[in-house]
Amino acid sequence: MSTVQATDLSQRVQRDLTDSYDEELELELDDRDLDPDTLLPSPTRSEQEKEARRQYFHELFRLQAELVKLQDWVVHTGHKVVILFEGRDAAGKGGVIKRIAQRLNPRVCRVAALPAPNDRERTQWYFQRYVSHLPAAGEIVLFDRSWYNRAGVERVMGFCTDSQYEEFFQTVPEFERMLVRSGIQLIKYWFSISDEEQNARFLSRIHDPLKQWKLSPMDLESRRRWEEYTRAKEIMLERTHIPEARWWVVQGVDKKRARLNCIHHLLQQMPYVEVERPVIALPEREYHDDYVRRPVPPEIIVPEVF
Repeated sequence: MSTVQATDLSQRVQRDLTDSYDEELELELDDRDLDPDTLLPSPTRSEQEKEARRQYFHELFRLQAELVKLQDWVVHTGHKVVILFEGRDAAGKGGVIKRIAQRLNPRVCRVAALPAPNDRERTQWYFQRYVSHLPAAGEIVLFDRSWYNRAGVERVMGFCTDSQYEEFFQTVPEFERMLVRSGIQLIKYWFSISDEEQNARFLSRIHDPLKQWKLSPMDLESRRRWEEYTRAKEIMLERTHIPEARWWVVQGVDKKRARLNCIHHLLQQMPYVEVERPVIALPEREYHDDYVRRPVPPEIIVPEVF
């Protein structure tokens, strides 16, 4: 690796580390421009970078306000929505799922992130454990990975047989058409990143103790088998891109742009309108002469360390 390449990689890792801390501070509406190490105003960002961040948050909050309107419409109409998020490890799926669900009612919009199947689930019909997570009327389900595990990680890592793999491709189009016929809107996103960007994100996770848990042995192995995953992805898209449930590819090298583009596209997939909400009036607090508040036992109070 040349000196220029090493410098570029180091800068990428630093940007990714900084962005990871930005994510945790996003709920601050005034978005204080903080250095991730000192939590003091950052002296290192250029005016162009600061303006780009301001624009990002402006658009993110605007799109999240539209997602709230979409949520109200889904509840009002009884619409049923399933959104699949697939892609390589560290491609940004979790980030966009977090931004979509961040300000929505968890009783309406929930995330399904299934672990590896247990011994009992391995003997079930392949789609069985996913079916229980499908939405009822007025619900949105975000699948952080889905039944497409069989076309990706299971195929590459040898967790399924050739016959199981082929059976999946024979079955999944009919399974998805059945979901659509039942009234479920199915939207499928694939997050695409470059070889170099995944390498930088993996390195940033290695150097961030708060995110090392995201690197499983399977993730590290996927890095080595980049080309095998590429071939598996190409076959998957070719064989499961159907009119009733087509694939949409999100360019994910720039994580912030990917989030905005995905949310913007998602909003365009449903003919939602703003549902008029009833006027909310806060009732007057009632007071009773015979009520006396009991003191809280001091031994159960959490110490005020901060």
